[in-house]
Amino acid sequence: MVQTIKPIGDQGWIIYTQNESQIRELMRQIEQINPPWLIDLVPAYLSLGVFVQPDRNSLETAKMYLDSLSIEQTVEIISPPVISIPCCYEFQLDGGRICQQLQLTFEEVIAEHSQTIYTVYAIGFCPGFPYMGYLSDKLIGTSRLSTPRKQVLPGSVAITGRQTSIYPLPRPGGWNLIGRTPLILVDLHKNYFPLRIGDCVQFNRIDEQEFRNLEGELLPDWRQIQATKGQ
Repeated sequence: MVQTIKPIGDQGWIIYTQNESQIRELMRQIEQINPPWLIDLVPAYLSLGVFVQPDRNSLETAKMYLDSLSIEQTVEIISPPVISIPCCYEFQLDGGRICQQLQLTFEEVIAEHSQTIYTVYAIGFCPGFPYMGYLSDKLIGTSRLSTPRKQVLPGSVAITGRQTSIYPLPRPGGWNLIGRTPLILVDLHKNYFPLRIGDCVQFNRIDEQEFRNLEGELLPDWRQIQATKGQ
C-alpha cells in the first residue's frame, strides 16, 4: 500500500515514493480507473500531486482510494519510442565552465550527452520545460550559475546536477547551456506540448548549417503521428 500521503490543503493529496518507476505505476493505476473526483495529476521525480473536486466528500473518497493503491505491483510498462532531438553544440555558452568542473574536453561532454537516452520525469518551471534524467556518471555534478541569466533563448539545451533539459520558451535561467535545438517544443496558442511524462529523448548532434535548415520547425508529436497511422 501507499505509505506517505499528505494533504494539499483542500485541493487534494500528494503521494511520496522512493523511486521514479513507482510514480509511473501510480499514474497508470489512477488513469486507468479515471475516478470521477479526479481533476488532475501532477507528477515529479518522487511525488505525485492528485487534485480532486473541491468538496470534502471527494477529498475523503480520494484518500481512501489512494490508500488502497499498491506500488509493489509489477506491471510491464511499454516503453515509448525514443524521440530524437537535434542539438547544435556549437551554440553552447557554458562549455568552458562545464569542462572545468568535470575535467573533460567539450568533445567528451558532447559524446556523453548525446549518447544517453533520457526519460522525462517531470514538466514544470514554465510550460513544456522537461526535467530529464539521468546524465551519465561523467556528466553528473555541474552546479548552477551563481547568477542566473535574465533570459535564455528558446531551444537552449542545458544541464545541471544529474539532469538535462530544454528551455522551450524565453525565460530566466541558471542551468549550464550546452547547446541549442532548432525545433519548437511548445506552441501555447495551439496547445501543442509534444513532450510528456515518461517520454524517452536522445539528442542528435547537428552543425550550424543543419540548425538553420531546421530552425522554426515543430518537434513532431509521435502520439499524433501514431494516431494518424491508425486511422
